Amino acid sequence: METRAVEKFIRMSPRKIRYVAALVRDKSVAEAVDILSLTPKKAALIIKKAVQSAAANATENSNMNEDDLYISKIYINEGPTLKRFKPRARGRAARIRKRTSHVVVYVTDGKEEEVKEVGTKS
Repeated sequence: METRAVEKFIRMSPRKIRYVAALVRDKSVAEAVDILSLTPKKAALIIKKAVQSAAANATENSNMNEDDLYISKIYINEGPTLKRFKPRARGRAARIRKRTSHVVVYVTDGKEEEVKEVGTKS
């Protein structure tokens, strides 16, 4: 069983956040929080918050043991881009794109539930 947490409209480019997300992919939640606490990037705080939120969702809503949790999937998707203009020489303007991101973290305890296929004879 998987539980997720979503952080939306983060004012940081997805490229910068993906670098930090690669550090904690497929790690246990406790190990990921330790790594993110010592990572000197702004994105580390954002991902740490999402991982802790997903772990809290798993323990509260799905009754999973917090010690068994690990990050099964972590996605960094691109959000809407804010477009701004900067004045340049000779009356021109340059476009500035302020990018946003969406972070989705899935945690699981590794215990697979048996799924019965519909229409099979037992």
